[in-house]
Amino acid sequence: AVHSITGHTVAIKIINKNKVVNQDMFARVKREIQYLKLLRHPHIIKLYEVISTPTSIYMVIEYAGGELFNYIVENTRLSEGEARRFFQQIVCAIEYCHRHKIVHRDLKPENLLLDPSMNVKIADFGLSNIMTDGDFLKTSCGSPNYAAPEVISGKLYAGPEVDVWSCGVILYVMLCGRLPFDDDYIPLLFKKINGKDNPLNK
Repeated sequence: AVHSITGHTVAIKIINKNKVVNQDMFARVKREIQYLKLLRHPHIIKLYEVISTPTSIYMVIEYAGGELFNYIVENTRLSEGEARRFFQQIVCAIEYCHRHKIVHRDLKPENLLLDPSMNVKIADFGLSNIMTDGDFLKTSCGSPNYAAPEVISGKLYAGPEVDVWSCGVILYVMLCGRLPFDDDYIPLLFKKINGKDNPLNK
C-alpha cells in the first residue's frame, strides 16, 4: 500500500478474525504485535500501526519487498562476502532481541526479508517468547529443518541457544545452497539433526 499524502510504501498484513479459531492462534497474533511494538532495530521489520475492526486485524508494517529464501534459490549459493554481510545483520538483530529478553524461535530464510538496499529485516515473531531469568522453555516450535536438537527432543532450553542454532543452519544454507540435514520423513530428519555426524555438530 502507498500512503496517499506522503507516498510512503508499506505492507499490510491482514488477519481474518474468523480464522483465528483457538487461543493458541490468538496468542500468536498478540505476541507478534506486542514484540514488534517493543523492538526497534535496523534489521527487524518495523510495525507502524495496528488497526482492528470487528472482522480483521490490519498490521501496517515496513515494506521490504524481497525474501532471503528466494534470493538464495535464484543464486544457488552466495559468495562468502555476501553471506557474511547478511549473517552479520541477522546476528546483530538477534543479539538485540536477546538483550530485550525475546527469543525468536522460528528463524529461517523465509522469515528474513530483504529491503530494496538488500538489507535483512527479520519478520514473523508469532512463535517468539519472553525469556525469564531462572525459567526454561520447552515448547517445540519452528520449522523442523532449522530447529535445534533440544527443541525437537522436547528438552528444556533457555532460549538464545535455539536461535543461535538456527543462525548456523541459515549460514550453511547461504554458503552451500542446501540444507545441512533434510528428509521428507520427519523422524529420520530428527535423527539426522540429533546425530553426531551432522555438519553443525563438528
